[in-house]
Amino acid sequence: MTASTTILGMPVSKLTSRELVNLIQVAIDSGNTLKIAYANAHTLNMAYQDGVLGRIFHAFDLIHPDGIGVYWASRIMDRNDALPERMTGSDFYRLLVEYSLKNNWRLFFFGHSPEILGRLKDNSPGLNIVGLQEGYHFRDDEVIAAINRAHPDVLIVGLSCPKQEKWIHAHGDRLNTKVILAVGDGIRVFSGDKLRGPRILQRLGLEWFIRFLSNPVKHFRRYVIGNPLFILRVLNAKRSGVRRKAPYQ
Repeated sequence: MTASTTILGMPVSKLTSRELVNLIQVAIDSGNTLKIAYANAHTLNMAYQDGVLGRIFHAFDLIHPDGIGVYWASRIMDRNDALPERMTGSDFYRLLVEYSLKNNWRLFFFGHSPEILGRLKDNSPGLNIVGLQEGYHFRDDEVIAAINRAHPDVLIVGLSCPKQEKWIHAHGDRLNTKVILAVGDGIRVFSGDKLRGPRILQRLGLEWFIRFLSNPVKHFRRYVIGNPLFILRVLNAKRSGVRRKAPYQ
């Protein structure tokens, strides 16, 4: 559907935020199903280590880039095949809200806590939310039935990686929706609870550092260990000249 660049064996779509939301609009207007995942340093590390997850990612229609790490990884691997810009989920989700309000798209949110879900309408008045399902205590069949009754244009799944990708892969074909979007902790962006820090840090790609400082114990493994590990894997792939292969391929 779109051009992609390969990072640690993963085909990351070469898209801007606006191009991605335009593809969502095309899918909704045409009635075609579109399953979208995201790639950042953390999810690529997980897919690199988990062969099942790696193969599941390949089954998605699009894998959009998310964050400074994957952007610079694409430039390290091959400047001529790099991503067109640094794209973040936070910026993309705000654009998705703008399009949803303009087109009255029907949205169903699945994931996170009842408290976070309860703030969605307050943060985006007028958003056409046709269903809410918290992500900690649920039964698959009941969630699927609720989604199908609501018939959303966009199903937003925030169960964290790899749970959300595996859930979408297992149940996506049973869902009566046009677009399925994995967002991880991104539901907090829609609710207005996501920490991004000062704009200067956003421009420098250091939003991850603000999240780390907010809860160092929780985020230590992901950022302090995971980020250097991701860089090392990218450099090793560059040095070996292996761009198309990952351990699960």
